[in-house]
Amino acid sequence: MLAAIALPSAAQPAAVDSAWILQRLARPAPVSTPFVELRGSAMLKAPLRIEGEYARPDDSTLVREVRVPYAETTTIRGGEASIARGARSRTFPLSRAPELAGLQASFGALLAGDAAALGRDYRIEASGRREHWTLVLVPRQEEIAASVRDITLRGRGAELRCIETRPTGGDLQRTLLAGAARAAMVAGEGADYQALCREPGAAAQ
Repeated sequence: MLAAIALPSAAQPAAVDSAWILQRLARPAPVSTPFVELRGSAMLKAPLRIEGEYARPDDSTLVREVRVPYAETTTIRGGEASIARGARSRTFPLSRAPELAGLQASFGALLAGDAAALGRDYRIEASGRREHWTLVLVPRQEEIAASVRDITLRGRGAELRCIETRPTGGDLQRTLLAGAARAAMVAGEGADYQALCREPGAAAQ
């Protein structure tokens, strides 16, 4: 009887905290992952779909390579960002682009599994289970908080599948990663982005 009573409890999925999630997300450089991003704008009838790859060739560099619908490479290193499109390239300090500074800080700390560094830049709230977890990052620094309200990461196990960035003004920006991005690329314009982001087991429609 005791065994029968214990079975339902043992079958319950284990809850997670931020330390558990960050340990699973840690990846030594070099590492890369595909992404599909939806970027809304009042000037567009439908969100712009962007496909490409994020890469971290070393511990101090983050590269965002856009391949569709245009070719552009953003490299963040040493407090500067360089954006190259075709033969044109420009470099500027990250202080002029707090959203890129936040991207570098959050991605770098996540992939390094550095909870202390992430905690200096963001207030961290974790929820969910190992099979479907959520990590919410709220900026502490005024220059980042001026443009970003919060960043919600969604995943399962050791896989970060989606990042939802909520700006202080404008539409939610959703970026699918890893398995969710690959599923969206296969499905094309018919992909159910919200389902792929919020429901790790969901299939593209």
